[in-house]
Amino acid sequence: MHDLTQRQIQILKSLIEEYIETAEAVGSETLEKKHNLAASPATIRNEMVALEKLGYLKKPHTSAGRVPTPIAMKFYVKQLMKEKELSVAEEVALKERVWDYREKEQQCLRMVVKSLAEKTKTLAIATTDEGDVFAAGYANILDMPEFYDIDITRGLLSALDEFDTFESVFGVQEEDNEIHILLGDELGPKLKGPYGFVFTRYKTPLELKGEIGVLGPTRLNYTQVIPTVRYFGDLIEEIAKGW
Repeated sequence: MHDLTQRQIQILKSLIEEYIETAEAVGSETLEKKHNLAASPATIRNEMVALEKLGYLKKPHTSAGRVPTPIAMKFYVKQLMKEKELSVAEEVALKERVWDYREKEQQCLRMVVKSLAEKTKTLAIATTDEGDVFAAGYANILDMPEFYDIDITRGLLSALDEFDTFESVFGVQEEDNEIHILLGDELGPKLKGPYGFVFTRYKTPLELKGEIGVLGPTRLNYTQVIPTVRYFGDLIEEIAKGW
C-alpha cells in the first residue's frame, strides 16, 4: 500500500463517499463544492491524477470525472470508514421477524435472507454446507445503475443458479467468522464484473455451517452493510439451536 498524504486521503475518502451516494464519476469541482477540502479544483484535480497513477482511481471513457478502483474501496473499508452499528431497536425488530421460524432451518434461512435483503437494499445470499443456496432481493439490483447493463445483470443471475459459483468464492477465504469483502476479480471468473460481495460464516450449535452475505455493485454502502451482515451471521448462530 502506498503512503498517501493527508490531503490525498481526504480527497480519496470524499470521492469514494460521493461515488457510493451517486454511482457517478466524480470531478474535482464537485469535490470542491460539496466536501470542504480546503483546496482549489486545480489542486484537487492534480491530486486525483496522482491517485490514478497509484491505482486508486480510474477514469471512465465517457466521463471527465473518476471512480475508485477495488484497491481504493478496500483501503476505504479497512482504513477510512466508520461503521454505523445497528441500534438496539433495529436488532430487536430484525430478530422478531425471524423468531417464529427458528425451529425450521429452510424456512428460517429464507426469512433471514429476505430480511437481510430488505434491510440492505441489496441481493442477499445464504448457503449451507449441504449445498443449499437461498437468495432474495433480486428486484433491488434493478434499482442500481450498474445493473442497467443487461449483460452485467445476466451474468449475475446466471451465476446465482450454480452453487459452485459461491463454493469457489468461499473456498479461497480462511475459515473464520470475520467479515470478508471481495471486489471485482476476487470473485472469480463466473462473477466477472463490477460486483462487491460482503459475507460472513456461521456455525450452528449442531455444527451446520454456511455463509451469509450481500452482493451488489462495488460501491456498496459498506458503513451500513458490514455491521448488518455481521449481525445476521450472529443471529443465525443464536436462533439455530435445533438445526
